[in-house]
Amino acid sequence: MTIPISRRSALVLAAGAGVAAVLPAQSFAQAAKNNSADLIKAFTGGKTAAAAKIKMDLPEIAENGNTVPMTVSVEGTKDLYATDLLIVADANPQGGVMTVHFSPESVAEVNTRIRCAETQNIIAVAKMSDGSFVTAQREVKVTIGGCGG
Repeated sequence: MTIPISRRSALVLAAGAGVAAVLPAQSFAQAAKNNSADLIKAFTGGKTAAAAKIKMDLPEIAENGNTVPMTVSVEGTKDLYATDLLIVADANPQGGVMTVHFSPESVAEVNTRIRCAETQNIIAVAKMSDGSFVTAQREVKVTIGGCGG
């Protein structure tokens, strides 16, 4: 038993199958971009962070994304100092990299190595002692394989 299919029907079926194949891939790609925006929103309580007072020392190009050196410091004074620091990576499977709490006597500086799955922005958001927020971001290009990604 054969079912006759016209050329037009075959084209419509092929187009539908193509759309069905692409839509889940796009949804997965959007879902793969992580929760970094939600983490920042939860950290700031929805307040806007000003772009200032954070110095980020990361390599512009990281040959190996498994160990990217990073130093983040927040400028402050005796009266206005960083109390908390959130660092997120916007293309890692999980956006949160770390949250650090500082005392008024401590130096607001973090020096560590992080893992970057691909080329992405590293975003630092600091909560200041007056309740305001400051932010900075830096793009790190990961060149696994030396292709200059």
